[in-house]
Amino acid sequence: MKQSLFESRHQHQWQTFAEQLTQLEQGKAKATDVADFPHQYRRLCQHLALAQQRGYSSYLVDPLQQLALRGHQQLYRHRSQLTANILAFLLADFPRLVREQWRFVLIAGLLFFGSLVGIALLVYLFPDLVYSIISPQQVAEMQSMYNPDASRLGRAAERASSEDWMMFGYYVMHNIGIAFQTFAAGLLFGLGSVFFLIFNGLVIGAVSGHLTDIGYGQTFWSFVIGHGAFELTAITLAGAAGLQLGWSLVAPGRLARSEALRLAARKSVRMLCGVMVFLLIAAFIEAYWSSTTRIEPWIKYAVGVALWLVVAAYLTLAGRSRHAPD
Repeated sequence: MKQSLFESRHQHQWQTFAEQLTQLEQGKAKATDVADFPHQYRRLCQHLALAQQRGYSSYLVDPLQQLALRGHQQLYRHRSQLTANILAFLLADFPRLVREQWRFVLIAGLLFFGSLVGIALLVYLFPDLVYSIISPQQVAEMQSMYNPDASRLGRAAERASSEDWMMFGYYVMHNIGIAFQTFAAGLLFGLGSVFFLIFNGLVIGAVSGHLTDIGYGQTFWSFVIGHGAFELTAITLAGAAGLQLGWSLVAPGRLARSEALRLAARKSVRMLCGVMVFLLIAAFIEAYWSSTTRIEPWIKYAVGVALWLVVAAYLTLAGRSRHAPD
């Protein structure tokens, strides 16, 4: 292809890319204006490679090289900014948001952990009560899963190490499904979030009370104590985010309900992003640590307690500074 034809064919694309670069360099670019910037940059690099390969004149190659260099600098800078924003959210903004919404977090925690502990004690004292919460088939599955004899025979070892990644994906999807359900149900004026917080608490509590009663407690508690710190906290925070949505509909104040919901959703969705990170951590621990039987139970208990303390310290202390009081 002749250089003149090559230039006429792609000149408009180069001009568009140059305009995007100028906007980025001047700090005037909006996210929607430069959403395709990485794609435009890759295409420019392809054009530069073709121009060099075909031996086009320096009058074409040199400007393209300058555009590619400037594009690389902007792409790297914005990726660095994105990484910095993510770290700032995880290290400071998310725990601050949790503390800011402490009323909803407290209510969600009382509903979830209150129903969990309450039904666990009742099932432990009155064993037949478990069948009012969970079907006999599910009870049998839980007993088979946490049978101490099966554990001693190397139950977890039956799963090849290559399957850990598959189980990690399963735990992620399962836990995120529960959290999103609890959050989104808040749109039913908060009643949906209340229902799922209590329901999940009853199911988990009934299982824990039953397994403890029949002597499977060590197998069960040593398995759940590690990832439970992140998983159970995430469910609570998802419920809190849902309750915030519901409250904006119940008590919008002087705002229209649609406007109150929009404002509440900004904070609720941000909290849900932090919940997703917690669930990823929980799934990783569950797949690679909780399921192994090669670790002594007392070590799992110690690590589990440490993780609960880490989560508590993170949510109560992270992001505090002299200039950003809670």
